[in-house]
Amino acid sequence: MFNFWVPVGFRFGAVALAAVFAWLAVGPQTALLVALAGLSVLIGLHLYYLKKVSDWIRQPDALEHVGDLPPAYGAWASVFAELRRARRREARERDEVAEAFHRLVEAASALPDGIVILDRGGIIEWCNPSAEQHLGLDLARDRGFLILNLVRAPAFTEYMMRADFREPLILTDTVAGTTISVQFLPFQKTRRMVVSRDITRFTRMEATRRDFIANVSHELRTPLTVVGGFLEQLIDQPEIAPAQRQRIEATMLDQTQRMQRLIEDLLALSRLETQSGPDREEEFDARLLVEPLVAEAQALSGGRHRIAVDAVDLRLRGSPDELRSAFANLVSNAVRHTPAGGQIEIRLGAHPDGAQFAVTDNGPGIAPEHLPRLTERFYRVDKSRSRETGGTGLGLAIVKHALARHGARLEIESEPGRGSTFRAILPAARVRMVTESALPA
Repeated sequence: MFNFWVPVGFRFGAVALAAVFAWLAVGPQTALLVALAGLSVLIGLHLYYLKKVSDWIRQPDALEHVGDLPPAYGAWASVFAELRRARRREARERDEVAEAFHRLVEAASALPDGIVILDRGGIIEWCNPSAEQHLGLDLARDRGFLILNLVRAPAFTEYMMRADFREPLILTDTVAGTTISVQFLPFQKTRRMVVSRDITRFTRMEATRRDFIANVSHELRTPLTVVGGFLEQLIDQPEIAPAQRQRIEATMLDQTQRMQRLIEDLLALSRLETQSGPDREEEFDARLLVEPLVAEAQALSGGRHRIAVDAVDLRLRGSPDELRSAFANLVSNAVRHTPAGGQIEIRLGAHPDGAQFAVTDNGPGIAPEHLPRLTERFYRVDKSRSRETGGTGLGLAIVKHALARHGARLEIESEPGRGSTFRAILPAARVRMVTESALPA
């Protein structure tokens, strides 16, 4: 305020002082002329500055051309200085808004959920990369186009025309194997936001859960039916010949053991799936795992197979119980699915990635279409044969999860009619020592 009024007062005071001197020196008429001339100069100067400010304000980007303002004096210097400060504040605030907007766009672009902004008529104004992927859009190409002309799914058109957006729309692409959830949300007063989400993994998990429950129910129903039927027979016919009773009791025991194995495998699989790493880690001699596995394989085979062993003195770091469970499942599967007279080879040794435990058989082999699904729970190539051999359908799922917890992997090689090889590859970080030393067969 001081900087504004002092120059104004000084200039008008100077005009008044000049008029007083003219009055004293010449007379009142001259003094009046001097005062009028001074005021005219001041008014002309103010009009000149007003014209400059008026021209500047009418520019569409006036704040970008503050430098066009001429040098000013007095009160106008204060006005122009304030305009320049306002320009700097406006530029700073505009940069902050632009930066915040770019951050918002980057954040929206990074979201896994798709976002499409539509105007009142359903015209695309903006979308993020996830929406492009989910709905087959291209922002550079499709901006300004009606979304109904671009997303051709009949269900999407019906959903948008019905305008009942309380529940999301589920779009399934059978070719790509994806499932997308789409929902419209009100946005501002006239716009709408389309939110899309890839729920393929969740639908697969739900399908897996349903299959799991159905499979468990099916696996338990048969032995329970058998045991229940024999119990009813024993109750209804107390006087049963000893030989027949013995057969019944043996069958009931076998079915009960089958249910017990299934429950134990389910508990083991649940524990492996819910924990990210081994329960406990220690360094141990891997041959100490192999030796009892060979004995168990020979007992399970009952002399029906030729079992060969080739192992080295190899030390591993991890959970002995979990790795033994994984290796045991590979060995028992080979024995159960190899016909009598077949050959099974168990190998423990070095591998370019670290170490390997491999089981090879010359059984019937597995067709290529089955290989990717062998580690799924309850997946069986030959369901009737698996039940006959006493398998629960969970062995390879346990193997996969036990190995994954150790950073290891399962490799399967098989060809129909030429046998199979199941190879557990352990990373070098878990291999402590490898020296050649044969394990007696």
